[in-house]
Amino acid sequence: MPIYKTPGVYVEEISRLPPSVAEVSTAIPAFLGYTEKGPAMARISSLLEYTATFGGAKPTAFVASSTTDPSSGLPTITLTDPAATTGPSPDRLLYYAVSHYFANGGGPCYIFSLGDYTAPLAKADFLKAINLLALEDEPTLIVLTDAVLLASGDYFELAQAALSQCARLKDRFTILDVPKGDVTAFRNQIGVDYLSYGAAYHPYLRTSLNFAVDESKIQVKVTDAPVPPTIKEVQFPANDANGMVISFQSTDAASTPKVQLVGGDNAQAIDISVANGKPTLIITNVAGGKTAKQVVDRWTTVKAGLQASNFDIRLQGNGSAALQPTPAGDGVDLVKVGGGAPPTPVLNDIKLSDTARYNQIKDALSRQRVTLPPSAAIAGIYARVDRDRGVWKAPANVGVMAMISVDKKMTDADQESLNVDPTAGKSINAIRDFTGKGTIVWGARTLAGNDNEWRYVPVRRLFITIEENTRKASGFAVFEPNDATTWLKVRGMIESYLYSLWERGALAGSTPEAAYYVNVGLGKTMTPQDVLEGRLIVEIGIAAVRPAEFIVLRFMHKLQQA
Repeated sequence: MPIYKTPGVYVEEISRLPPSVAEVSTAIPAFLGYTEKGPAMARISSLLEYTATFGGAKPTAFVASSTTDPSSGLPTITLTDPAATTGPSPDRLLYYAVSHYFANGGGPCYIFSLGDYTAPLAKADFLKAINLLALEDEPTLIVLTDAVLLASGDYFELAQAALSQCARLKDRFTILDVPKGDVTAFRNQIGVDYLSYGAAYHPYLRTSLNFAVDESKIQVKVTDAPVPPTIKEVQFPANDANGMVISFQSTDAASTPKVQLVGGDNAQAIDISVANGKPTLIITNVAGGKTAKQVVDRWTTVKAGLQASNFDIRLQGNGSAALQPTPAGDGVDLVKVGGGAPPTPVLNDIKLSDTARYNQIKDALSRQRVTLPPSAAIAGIYARVDRDRGVWKAPANVGVMAMISVDKKMTDADQESLNVDPTAGKSINAIRDFTGKGTIVWGARTLAGNDNEWRYVPVRRLFITIEENTRKASGFAVFEPNDATTWLKVRGMIESYLYSLWERGALAGSTPEAAYYVNVGLGKTMTPQDVLEGRLIVEIGIAAVRPAEFIVLRFMHKLQQA
């Protein structure tokens, strides 16, 4: 109360309204994994921002096996991924996962980079990132992403650490995958603690995302039947400025076309250069060999007094080499090295020399699609449903975007054992393909599937949201007088917030009184001892809406009335 000592008119503003509750974002995931570059942690809002900050995907080193169809004459391409055991799969998932997250409606998120693509997968890196994540207040979802590439035991240890953090902080939720689709191993190793703070989804998703590739790392193996080599002696004078192009059609690595380079009549030394200088060209002489990578721009093939020399010029597959005479002079001597099998060519080596095969391989690469664990897409769906409907709406019976199909189709009977686990209640939510609908999320249970209070994902996430919002909004009351005036302010603020939720359909009940209650006061929630010890205790009860998981339509005969 101000004390006035000078005569005059004074204005006082009296607050009659209780403080309000500002709602926090409900779906801000934190992704853990490896990136091409960038800082250890950053908040991003788009894939473009991710690329600018952390770079792109790690290219997959495919091996392209090519066989020419004898009837059509066109190459038949088979792509394999030496690093994968069950089919082409990226060995670092984070970029693709974030892409799928944004494709499914995701918004702002946090990226925790554990290192670049040269860093080995390590459980310790993930544990360190999870501990750092506890220092960030905004994230509300945890997605382990690259952790599914670890050994299963390591993954489950990380999952338990994430669930433990969610239960301790009470402001976040964990979305888990089922590594390798092994449901039994998942249930046996996920543990029994804090299960209401997480949900698992199964199976993996065959997305519409393309693999990132580097043409210099795509090996090309030609398995055509060998074509008999053409052997021809060619001669041209040293002063021929036009040069000569010689094409070889042999694909038999054991047969090397012979070209004899003959000097002029005056035995003048000739410098020869390879015009296209492709690294696939292998040049050998009788004393050894050398790849074009090791040859500087020019090299001496015939020295003074030497009339001729025999060389093998071998191309990987079909192609040509241009031999051009250059003015005589002091070239770089050919370094003689031991022979050996020619290196396997890579895709960009055959771009000009074997265009048809190059285009066929490029087309085959463009048709490869990335298979991903579903957690990132589910995080995007959480964000989309929260934005469109509210956190109290189950993130189920909604489509998965950027999809081709699920990795494993299932029937109603298959899903029964996933949805209801009579042994330990560890429910796993199914993602299924439905004719005419596409790929649909068909489950909304937490891992605590036998817990009547926390069985459903939207119930747990609604409580997390209400608890976090009211906790932050009640901060004004700290160190305020612990009396009826403060109690009334706190109660009015919380009741106003819950009323707004009830109006939006988050709480069940035909009246506000049926949907929630807020109690605070001496003799209600506190004893005199509580007041003496500085405690202000508020009791809040809410009737959260629950999803209609099983809709039963009962039909019966009705007797004819007339």
